[in-house]
Amino acid sequence: MKTSDLLDLLLLAAIWGASFLFMRVGAPEFGPVTLSAVRVAGAAAFLLPIAWWHGHAGPLWRHRGRLLVAGMLTSGLPFLCFSFAALSISAGLSSIFNATTPLFGALIAWGWLGDRPGRWKGTGLVIGFAGVLWLAWDKASFKPEAASTGWAVVACLAATLCYGVAASYTKRYLSGVPSLAVAAGTQLGAASMLALPGWWWRPESLPSPTAWAATLALALLCTGVAYILYFRLITRIGPANAIAVTFLIPAFAVLWGWWWLGERITGAMLAGAGVIFVGTALATGVWPRAPSRPAHTASSRVSSPSQGR
Repeated sequence: MKTSDLLDLLLLAAIWGASFLFMRVGAPEFGPVTLSAVRVAGAAAFLLPIAWWHGHAGPLWRHRGRLLVAGMLTSGLPFLCFSFAALSISAGLSSIFNATTPLFGALIAWGWLGDRPGRWKGTGLVIGFAGVLWLAWDKASFKPEAASTGWAVVACLAATLCYGVAASYTKRYLSGVPSLAVAAGTQLGAASMLALPGWWWRPESLPSPTAWAATLALALLCTGVAYILYFRLITRIGPANAIAVTFLIPAFAVLWGWWWLGERITGAMLAGAGVIFVGTALATGVWPRAPSRPAHTASSRVSSPSQGR
């Protein structure tokens, strides 16, 4: 990996880590539904002209139905779930649960596409989900006085499950579609599905400038710019290396939450995160690495934006 690619990877992790901070700021004033609707609408407005400029209007139209479904799986529902969770739990904890995305992706690929995990990957799935149970057991509560925390954990895991389904869905139905067209089309699909709910559940009073700034940052920076960075990394270093961003996002999310919001970092969070990261590394094949193969050019075609937050 070149120095420029490593810097892009760190920048992407910092941006996606900040998305959990921005959701914590925007969700209380906008509400989860309207926040998610504005986010995907802004991202679509940013990405569609770029896709059109690169000549991807044809693929966008031909695959509009599948892009609509993929948009709800990759953006609409996960953004809604994480925005709901942001009302109750910290940015750092949400990002740690987000790191289970590759685990769900591997599990669903096994059941749907027949991509059976080997010994190391199977072990990683067990270890990773053990870390999830550890964290969830510590944080989730469905008692009346703290029920929101339990449902926030459920929402985070539902979001990562959507990402896992999205990975297999895009691999099966959108392989060969230019990745920029997928990024733009999924945001447009999610925006079209959330437009009416977002208007219906709009806040009664106008959100503050701070909440608007956080929401615009979510749309333009954490979704629009981040997807461009992510697909550029896939083109340069391949999907297997680009997925390493999963391990870096929680570090930045915890840092931003502590720095800007004064969120507390607990030993249980760090321990649970460590277990999840070890399991994810095994389940995705990041560690132990397979023997080196002859170098080849990475494809610029679609790889699901399953890390996009």
